[in-house]
Amino acid sequence: MCIFQSITKYSNSDAIIYVGCGERGNEMNGVLQDFHYLTMEADGVETSILSRTAVVANTSNMSASTREASVFTGITFAEYFRDMGLNVSLIADSISRWVEAFKEISMRHSEITEDFGYPASLSTRRASFYERAGKVKCLGNSEREGSVTIVGALSPGAANFVDPFVSATLDIVQVFWGLDKRLAQRKHFPSINWLISYSKYVRALDNFYDNNYPEFVGHRIKCKKILAEDDEILEIIQRVGETLLTESQKITIETPKLIKLDFLQQNVFTSYDRFCPFYKTVGMLKNW
Repeated sequence: MCIFQSITKYSNSDAIIYVGCGERGNEMNGVLQDFHYLTMEADGVETSILSRTAVVANTSNMSASTREASVFTGITFAEYFRDMGLNVSLIADSISRWVEAFKEISMRHSEITEDFGYPASLSTRRASFYERAGKVKCLGNSEREGSVTIVGALSPGAANFVDPFVSATLDIVQVFWGLDKRLAQRKHFPSINWLISYSKYVRALDNFYDNNYPEFVGHRIKCKKILAEDDEILEIIQRVGETLLTESQKITIETPKLIKLDFLQQNVFTSYDRFCPFYKTVGMLKNW
């Protein structure tokens, strides 16, 4: 939820559409209460984030057809604002519960099922949602450009990434943030696993990095390499203990600690750490 709040407050968006699909009633009530008190800075003025946020609330006690239609209601709202020339972020929480509602409807219609009991029409239905994201040049006068960015929460049962719906969704999306329960238990927030998370926009942004922050790509690659080596050494420690490590390996495991604590970990309750502009990110990466 903290990640969604940060996206709502600090994303470079003109409008936010929050879709609560299949959430418990008390959770949606908490969202509305939190959003009422959360503020953001717009044009130098502190204002409520509800001033640019629309909420579609479909709780778990509502009918399956209502829950299934919720994400399409949200994307329709997003397209409306997009056609006004705005950059819109759609937060769908959660896609997994939307799929459950769709499965329930399909079972009542006696549709043909595939692996794991998913209806055969699910892939078409999923594509009809995700493919409505993107940047467009709107028709008519005056000339304007708008965009829709979809941020969806996916909760695979028992972290089962072999699930066909999960794997198919990961093939469609361009960015994946993998939340890790172990990081959350260690009070590491945001609890995003840096080893399994990825972005497919890396090469598409190379020209931007080369023109504005030419040193960033090299620092990013070096940082990822350090974290990958740290994971390998931690596996060795779990098997044979730390005493058998070489001196260079002992030094190697200290550097990632600084990256995890000072760079990857953020405190959303502080004004200096809840949002990190890109130039600050580049500057911090130079330390490693």
